[in-house]
Amino acid sequence: MLAAAVAFPARAAEDPDALYANRTDLASARRAAAIWQAEIDRNPRDFAAAWKRAKAGYWLGGHESTSDAKDAAYDAGMAAARTAIAAAPDKPEGHFWAAANMGALGENFGLRAGMKYRKPIREELETVLRIDPAFMQGSPDRALGRYYFKVPSLFGGSKSRAEQHLRASLEYNQNSTISHYFLAELLADQRRTAEARAELQRVIDAPLSTEWAPEDRDYKQKASALLASLR
Repeated sequence: MLAAAVAFPARAAEDPDALYANRTDLASARRAAAIWQAEIDRNPRDFAAAWKRAKAGYWLGGHESTSDAKDAAYDAGMAAARTAIAAAPDKPEGHFWAAANMGALGENFGLRAGMKYRKPIREELETVLRIDPAFMQGSPDRALGRYYFKVPSLFGGSKSRAEQHLRASLEYNQNSTISHYFLAELLADQRRTAEARAELQRVIDAPLSTEWAPEDRDYKQKASALLASLR
């Protein structure tokens, strides 16, 4: 036992939550994902490891540099989310990160290929909304708003429903950079430019979240770029 402890002192002491908190360093995020994956491999009923691995897959997929690496990250995130759902189907985390990874993978594939995910994405998000509408400060409404905006109307998309869900999500967090940004994109698409610019300024002005600061910074950069492009 002593020999084993001496052989792997650094790895034994690693905290995946701390590593993931430093996720802007992709090597740190990848290591956190690997630790959670190893925990799932040892115990597929480890719900916490499964949903956190799914969350890490989503982040990595959004930041890897190649399309193949993005696809692999989202695929791994989806698999972990399914494990989380199997372990605790009555909790929101697995359902939410399954939908998030499917949605991102669909966007990475392109509209036509991604359409195959539209029904399971909606079903997973509606499940989260039933279980806990306040989950992650209105994330089910936020994601459903994005869903209804991105899916063509012929296949169930709806700009009005998208706006309803996005505004509902803001009831849980008025400073949500993601909700304000998604709403701004929707408004810009509808040529409601003044409203879109106001939403983008709210993204830029919002305080950084303690837990989600890396995501906030990403959306602040996107908001600045989109604001500069609007005329």
